[in-house]
Amino acid sequence: MLMGGSMNDVTAVPASLSGPFSGRCGRHSINDGVCTMPRQFAFTTRAHVAVDDATGEPIGLDDVDTRVGWLLDLITTAGGQLASRLWQPATFDVLAAGRDHQDRRLPAQGHVAAARLGWNPHYPDGIYVPSRVTRVVAAQVMATLRTLAYRDTAITALSEGFDPATGRIAPTTAAADCVPMGFARGVRRQLVAHAGHTDDGAPADRLRITDVQGPPQTSAMARLSAADRQLAQITAAGRELVLTVKLPTCPAPAGRAQWRRVRLTAAIPGHLHGRAITDWHLPTLVLDRKGLLWRCAATELVPDCDLGSATVAVGVDWSPSTLGAAAITTENSDGLSSDYRGFAYDDRGLGTKLARLQTEGQMLHRKAARLEKLAATAPPEVRTRLEAKIAVLDAHREAVGVKRGKINRELAFHFGRQVTEYAEAAGAEMIAVEDLTTLETRGHGRVNNNRAAQSARRKAVAALAHTAAGVGVAVVSVPARGSSALCPGCDAPLVRPGGYHTAWCPRCRVGGNRDHVAGVNLAKRALLGRNKVARRRGQLPTIRVAEHAPVRKSRDKTSPTPSRPRHRRVRHSLPTTPQQVGVTPKHHVPAPQASVWDTVKPAPPHGDAGSRDTRTSPTPATPVAESMRST
Repeated sequence: MLMGGSMNDVTAVPASLSGPFSGRCGRHSINDGVCTMPRQFAFTTRAHVAVDDATGEPIGLDDVDTRVGWLLDLITTAGGQLASRLWQPATFDVLAAGRDHQDRRLPAQGHVAAARLGWNPHYPDGIYVPSRVTRVVAAQVMATLRTLAYRDTAITALSEGFDPATGRIAPTTAAADCVPMGFARGVRRQLVAHAGHTDDGAPADRLRITDVQGPPQTSAMARLSAADRQLAQITAAGRELVLTVKLPTCPAPAGRAQWRRVRLTAAIPGHLHGRAITDWHLPTLVLDRKGLLWRCAATELVPDCDLGSATVAVGVDWSPSTLGAAAITTENSDGLSSDYRGFAYDDRGLGTKLARLQTEGQMLHRKAARLEKLAATAPPEVRTRLEAKIAVLDAHREAVGVKRGKINRELAFHFGRQVTEYAEAAGAEMIAVEDLTTLETRGHGRVNNNRAAQSARRKAVAALAHTAAGVGVAVVSVPARGSSALCPGCDAPLVRPGGYHTAWCPRCRVGGNRDHVAGVNLAKRALLGRNKVARRRGQLPTIRVAEHAPVRKSRDKTSPTPSRPRHRRVRHSLPTTPQQVGVTPKHHVPAPQASVWDTVKPAPPHGDAGSRDTRTSPTPATPVAESMRST
């Protein structure tokens, strides 16, 4: 159940967005002509105050972490047993059909569907668990099984054309053609491993997901959104969120009296103040190394973009050298035009850092695998020492993975913010990105292909869509094939006179950087297919057909010039150590005085909130330069 909090001076809808709403296709039109639509976003926060809801006595946060750990243990144990009990082909047959035993359509709510099918979790004797906790367990298990139902269908379809002798899959079924190539390669590896473990090696007629892999492991989390106010409720008061949740008072509660309500108070992140937030949703509770973490969601009103009336589009091309490059295409009375000048994203060295961490993680993985092989045949005393080394390597590899995740997130939102500012400055109504399901990195060598495949493109798309929606710019997905190989003007293959990174069309006499040309093609496809957009819940608006129309080169500069902040010069101070007698001192030449036009734009602060949201640009470190520049 989605609980809405009370609005206040921090999170209330601004006066410019208030007034009677008239619903139209999920959108809201305002009296002053502004059209908005609701969208959900996620953020994280932590509680700083905890009290007993009945007595009002304060509770230590360490005690709260312990009690939440008991709750997560009950949920994880019951969820793992339920998933293991349902790990059979009949379960996936029911989920694929979407019908219960009485031929009724299964509801979308996971706990309601599980109750109708009789898939209820079991608990040890003598332990009392509220029915709302059972809802949480059933909802989490049903979400996992419904996700794996798609993989079960793909494995069944691909196993029919799998040859164990050659390890190849013949695309003989219609269902296999709809599976992405990367997904099909993963299924093929599972089928090869299954064929290697069989005794006779004979091909099976129809394999299921239960034949090639074991039941999934359940994560230690509590999705409170599956419950109602009897288990948890959330309200907004001032600049704080107040969550009231029922927690056990012991590891094995025997009755209802051993479940007590705790009122937790957490601060709303600063970048959410003043936003048009209409609903606060119940969070997901997890425990990390810092304690209890809330993974929250909220609904806010954002400006709506009418794709049918878009005339300016920005195309974003994923590049192996940088994360992405952008270019602009404009439609007017004379047709499509572009200046073929693009914008290349500067990752500030984060890509190099990610490549180094990836190499380090792969090295740790290879070393741990080698030690595991040695430990399998080593004497007991040697095996003990090797296992200790393996544990250290695994801990280091996990730390590297956590660091890579943080850098990927920072890179994704920095990219989304820069592309959004570029599109907003150009007056664009839509941003076109390549369809990631059909995009594969190949032909650049094993190392470069691996690095490009490991890049945070999907995170960057999610960050870009979220950031652009805040300013009323829509992000659409367009076909990727031929975007950097075909001319935007005549749709003929391009030549590479200057190597891989250049593109030129002798017929149209247009060209330049291949990534910028690809951005023009992507923006063109978005403008031509803006009236044929397919929308699916949980996915970006998609244009499936790549249409062609000539894009002429415009002599006018239509794209904005990206800001290139200059860095302040560093002055090296003279050494403070005394000069040694008899030694000729070095002549220290002071650095030239910094210009008043030099500015420093530091990176946005890394707060603990970790919201998937845009942050306003920080104030320059030299306000004097800004004031002089404005004069």
